Amino acid sequence: MPSPDGVDDEKRATLRRFAALGATAPIAGFSEKAAATDDGDSDARNAIRGYLSTTPGAHFSKIRDDLQLGTGETQHHLRRLEDGEAIERYSDGDYKRFVPAGRFDEFEKRALGYLRRETARGMLIELLVAPDATAGDLADVLDVSPPTVSKYAGELEEAGLLSREDGYEVRRPATVLLLVVRYADSFGERATRLAGNADRLLSYED
Repeated sequence: MPSPDGVDDEKRATLRRFAALGATAPIAGFSEKAAATDDGDSDARNAIRGYLSTTPGAHFSKIRDDLQLGTGETQHHLRRLEDGEAIERYSDGDYKRFVPAGRFDEFEKRALGYLRRETARGMLIELLVAPDATAGDLADVLDVSPPTVSKYAGELEEAGLLSREDGYEVRRPATVLLLVVRYADSFGERATRLAGNADRLLSYED
């Protein structure tokens, strides 16, 4: 419902929730330069910063929709944050994804992109839990067809996240596990369950 100043109350609450995180920009790892360049639109930019601190690898539409911003508004603030060196944009197939600047290496950015895809995320999580899982096992657990598993396995292999030399093997499993655990709340129920049992999997070595 719009408030007297014309701003939807739900949108205002969403922005405030994430802005509380983004307002601590230098503490959260964002550049002081970016914090110093904010103007009257700082609530929206702080909200984007806060959102990306908890949901790195989100693409443009997800940022816009989750924060209830307009398309032009989102474009404007993302551009300002890029110019201020607070965030980085990178290409991931048809998507433009965003992460806090200087926090992730190229492998981690690719991993975040695929962890934002439901089937690919399910495959990676299941293989972290059950490294001996076959393509058939993955299809059964994820309730998808074997060709779908094969399709995503090929994409994950091309991205350097999966080896198919001897079954399926996650590349840099400790790194992928850490990303899943750290940002589990943004990856859904399966990731949250994994995070609750991650101590059993910490024998991985990259």
